[in-house]
Amino acid sequence: MILEKSLDFSVLIIKFCERPDEQKKFVISKQLLRCGTSIGANVFEAQHAESRSDFIHKMKISIKEANETSYWLTLCERSENYHSSDILRASVQEIIKIISRIILSPKNKFGKTLITDWQL
Repeated sequence: MILEKSLDFSVLIIKFCERPDEQKKFVISKQLLRCGTSIGANVFEAQHAESRSDFIHKMKISIKEANETSYWLTLCERSENYHSSDILRASVQEIIKIISRIILSPKNKFGKTLITDWQL
């Protein structure tokens, strides 16, 4: 389910960002930490949306944050002095696919299908 996946992803991002912080490489790790944990925060917020359009809006913010996370992970991968993670890259791509399907679904929280029903 997307709630658990996004929460688990946030925990992985926190762990991933601790290593650059130990090496005093704050710029990228701070950006990655913000957008990587924001995915789950917006998914959680969407659970209490005021309307269908509010729900979709919050999920679209989540996918934007996931795309930004993917960008920063790619930058880490291509930079000499940063470590990378294939697990994080695969996880964020999976999250993007799930959220995309939720957004494009004709039924979501305000139809018959709840966001917690979405699994890959």
